[in-house]
This record gives sequence, C-alpha cells and structure tokens, in this order.
Amino acid sequence: ELSYDALAAIDKDRPALSRHIKTKIEVEIKYSGYISKQESQIGRFKRLETMALPEDMDYASIAGLRLEARQKLDEIKPLSVGQASRISGVSPADISVLIVWLEKTRRQRKKQE
Repeated sequence: ELSYDALAAIDKDRPALSRHIKTKIEVEIKYSGYISKQESQIGRFKRLETMALPEDMDYASIAGLRLEARQKLDEIKPLSVGQASRISGVSPADISVLIVWLEKTRRQRKKQE
C-alpha cells in the first residue's frame, strides 16, 4: 500500500511526476513478480514451439506416456512439443516425458556422429 507520493517525506529530491507515470511505476513495482513469472512462461512456451517432433514418431514406444496421451498424439501427430501441449488429454507430465525422450534421442544421435 506504499505509493510514490507517500515517499515524499523520505526522499525530498525525487522528481515531480505526472499521475500517469506514478501509477505506471507503482504497478510495475507491485506486480514485478507476476510479470517475471509470465515472461518466464512465455519463454518456455516459445521454446516448446521450436522443439520439433518427428512426423513418423512412434508414441507407443515412449515409456512413461499415459495411454490416453499416446492415443491422442498418435491420432493428431503434432509437429512440435508446443502443439502437443495444447492437446486435450496430454498432461504436463506427458510433455515432460516427450522433452526427455527428445533430449535422449538427440544425445544418442550426436554420439553416433
């Protein structure tokens, strides 16, 4: 409940600001934690969109995927992990399994090269 005006007694040298700027500063300070969390989620979603899934992927062979997720993924055949994450019936745990599988597969290919 602290405001820019309430700090006048402590900081005599602070600049005079318009009401709009004061409000903007107060909102940014009060909600910075939430804003950071949202920006982090946006970054995560962008990364998921760039993680491509092979078109011929055999979801039945991926240990740890729930049966419903396997069926939905096999039926829809998403092109990226981001698309897979938006499929009804595919849980965040299933997405984690896909990410681990992709990373493991990438490392195995890199070793073979």
